[in-house]
Amino acid sequence: MSDYIPTRGEALNLFRKYNKSESLYKHALAVEGVMRYMARKNGEDEDKWGIIGLIHDLDYEMYPDQHCRKTEEILRQNNWPEEYIRAVMSHGWGIVTDAEPQSPLEKTLYAMDELTGLVTTTALVRPSKSVLDMKVKSVKKKWNDKRFAAGVDRSIIEKGAALLEVELSELIQDCIDGMCEVAEEIGLKGELTDK
Repeated sequence: MSDYIPTRGEALNLFRKYNKSESLYKHALAVEGVMRYMARKNGEDEDKWGIIGLIHDLDYEMYPDQHCRKTEEILRQNNWPEEYIRAVMSHGWGIVTDAEPQSPLEKTLYAMDELTGLVTTTALVRPSKSVLDMKVKSVKKKWNDKRFAAGVDRSIIEKGAALLEVELSELIQDCIDGMCEVAEEIGLKGELTDK
């Protein structure tokens, strides 16, 4: 059993080693931002939650057909704690793993991973191209249009909200708030005319 706790810098280096895609990098930063926000909101370990959010799609670019499984292997080789590995595995629950989210951290990652994609796509079609002036109703307006952000599985977001026992609107607001904190890094600061 390792006592090793990865730093953000180590997690970032590992992520960059396996991922060159700018969009995947921005997604990782968005999920990290939301996880840090949620950790603070819930009185949890912000670094742990953030690092797990950052690393969750480590294998996605190079090993899409082994998603989560390859990450598990890589993290084990790097002596990452079991708790971190299990959390990463749980975000693929029902899709590529059978690791059902148990802890608040795991449930949050599961719910927010897909939701950041929907919030990002919604922000990019707004005149401001910004998450900073986004309202929950803007995201909900796009929710029922299955052609919009077609890759985002709404049922996973709904399952995540149910696991967390929160209303969808609250989950969306939390996601927006978390992404606002990293808006510049994820390319969603946009052009706000009234600020």
